[in-house]
Amino acid sequence: MAGGNGLKNLCREIKACRLCVEQPVGPPLPHDPRPVLQVSRTARIGVFGQAPGVKVHISGRPFTDPSGVRLRSWMGISEEDFYDAARVAVLPMGFCFPGYSAKGADLPPRSECAPQWRQRVLDELPSLQAALLVGRYAQAWHLGPRNRRTLSETVAGWRQFDREGGPRMVPLPHPSWRNNAWLKRNPWFEAELLPDLRALVGRILGSS
Repeated sequence: MAGGNGLKNLCREIKACRLCVEQPVGPPLPHDPRPVLQVSRTARIGVFGQAPGVKVHISGRPFTDPSGVRLRSWMGISEEDFYDAARVAVLPMGFCFPGYSAKGADLPPRSECAPQWRQRVLDELPSLQAALLVGRYAQAWHLGPRNRRTLSETVAGWRQFDREGGPRMVPLPHPSWRNNAWLKRNPWFEAELLPDLRALVGRILGSS
């Protein structure tokens, strides 16, 4: 990971974090923590998602799963560009795979993580020009009172989330196969939002 000593030291702290095991809010994490993030002070695009899935927990690298393939397609960039930490930061709301629910779905991001670490990391990312808010948890954190009642309403309002003096916020659904039905119900996402997103990403990464 590139960056100054402050960010490097912060990443070391995060990698050693065991809050969700030793001081959990509710049941502890059911396995050893393995925080996953990709950050640099020079990164111009931030991918702000939910939490790693089990494949990412195993690999230790963000979005090494079918969701990552779809997300990179949405962004219109290669795997090489996506994993260039000097250009793209990946900062989930929870850094560790949270485990499965009784129904076999991924649990929500751990509630200990964001209050402890998120703003501290964001303060070390001064070069961000765009933040992709992947899913409801990231949207609620970053949009605050501007976040809409439903994910569909928030994503449909993507043109309205420019922020003066900060990165442009682009809300997205999670690129999981579980959202295939949502994508079919909302054809405007692929017809209108994705071309806008790809143009934005191209302008930002093309200027770096």
